[in-house]
Amino acid sequence: MSPAVKTVTTLPDLGPTTTLQLPTEVEQTLPNGLTVIAIRRPSVPLVEVRLRIPFGRAHTARAAMLTQTLLSGTDTMTSVEIAAELQTVGGALSAGVDPDRLMLAGNGLVSGLERILEIMAEVLTAARYPAEEVATERARLVDHIQVAQSQPSHVARTALLQRVYGKHPYAVQMPEPEQVKAVRPAQLRALHSERIRPAGATLVLVGDIQPAKAIEAAEQILGGWAIGGDVPASKWALPPVPALVPAPLSVLHRPDSVQSSLRMALPAVPRTHPDHAALQLANLIFGGYFSSRWVENIREDKGYTYGPHSAIEHLVAGSSLTVAADVATEVTGPAMLETLYELGRIASLPPKEDELEQARQYALGTLRLGVATQAGLAGLATTYAGFGLRLDHLAEHSARLAAATADDVAAAAATYLAPARAVTVVLGDAEKIEAPLAALTPIEKAQQ
Repeated sequence: MSPAVKTVTTLPDLGPTTTLQLPTEVEQTLPNGLTVIAIRRPSVPLVEVRLRIPFGRAHTARAAMLTQTLLSGTDTMTSVEIAAELQTVGGALSAGVDPDRLMLAGNGLVSGLERILEIMAEVLTAARYPAEEVATERARLVDHIQVAQSQPSHVARTALLQRVYGKHPYAVQMPEPEQVKAVRPAQLRALHSERIRPAGATLVLVGDIQPAKAIEAAEQILGGWAIGGDVPASKWALPPVPALVPAPLSVLHRPDSVQSSLRMALPAVPRTHPDHAALQLANLIFGGYFSSRWVENIREDKGYTYGPHSAIEHLVAGSSLTVAADVATEVTGPAMLETLYELGRIASLPPKEDELEQARQYALGTLRLGVATQAGLAGLATTYAGFGLRLDHLAEHSARLAAATADDVAAAAATYLAPARAVTVVLGDAEKIEAPLAALTPIEKAQQ
């Protein structure tokens, strides 16, 4: 039998880097403090609507319940009637919250934009939080939290957030079930009255619209949205996150677990920092996409895990780089060894030109895909607005990605990705994983 012949696939040459073309934003701040940004994107006769309201320092359980029940009824409409009215214009609305903001998001036919804004205005100014609806959503949210708390990924991330943020509000991003059970409609009405305010909020409209007319419609419909509580908005501003302090690897015991959840946090910089583009490329080369070194190592080569991933996470008060992988218990030590090895390699050796170019093209291509649709453009514009940025920053960032050299990337990796700078949490069967982990790095057993 003749020996097997290994097939080598030759990748095509990477295409030239082109200048990112972005649509024009038309912006106006209304007398009540609401900023309206309108962007014309006429690909389909639809419009995307995003309302971002700063929501830092909100009581976690009440904030979660408020978003669950914000659309549960107003002075003139039930939740069913709200949904039916939105459907008449091919539309929908949903609410969500994170440690920085409350988001009311939706879309619909361009011809129905005014109706969508009218319904949004009524929700903002006349939400009722009916007791029956609150009770139903409260039970549903409690079930959701209890399911999440049974998942290793949630437990590991929660432990990592507590290690990274300490007493900062970001340390707790999901309430406890008992906290949710205690929430009552009157508390939601009070929170709404205090925090659902136009000052500092941003409304983004993207679609087949005439920006000036869209802003005029928003002013007519939302201009009467009254200012919220008397407490100055500055009270709700979050302090900067604490500096990331390296510490021994923390082992959380999960008896008889067949896998371990590895979670790391490393320092990162905000989007406006000069190192951001180079750090993004360094992260991609390390573990930020499928062709990265870490993924190739522990997934493709050794088969330790299916979906390892690293990413830069930006919050208003600070940024961090997170590393995550779930591996079988018996390979926890080897997987950690390879992770530390790849972090050490990216932090100490400049990348090769071909892998840098591949990561660069991936980063630039992802930017273009992100703004290729109305929904993507609306989401990005809204996210940027929360950081005081506009779409022109995307063009600037694209240019920095295109210009970053191997030396720039090496310097960023050495500064931010050295394994000695990491905060690490591993959730698994401590009796089986402590010894192999202790052979690699100092460890401590986390208090449960």
